[in-house]
Amino acid sequence: MATAATILQPTRDEQQLCEDLCRALLTPESPEEMRRLLVDLCTPAEIRTLAERWHVARLLDGTDLSYRDIHDSTGVSTTTIVRIARFLRQEPHQGYRRAIDTLEGDNAG
Repeated sequence: MATAATILQPTRDEQQLCEDLCRALLTPESPEEMRRLLVDLCTPAEIRTLAERWHVARLLDGTDLSYRDIHDSTGVSTTTIVRIARFLRQEPHQGYRRAIDTLEGDNAG
């Protein structure tokens, strides 16, 4: 039986929505499960955009390619590449950095 604390209520609260989404994104136990969740959550264009940003972050971190070279090889706009670079290297969130370092650690073993 659901208690008052567990009853889901409609909300527009951005923080609550984001926290709930983050919890959902932590549930997949494999890349295939994550792919299925993303297919349900996102449009194909949204998935492609997320995948491209992740790819650019890895290229910026793991290669000496210039922004122009990355743009030419991926088609991602230089504006987006600059933004990704800023978040990778300067912003306090460090989401890209943590994910890259975690995956590199997993591959080292």
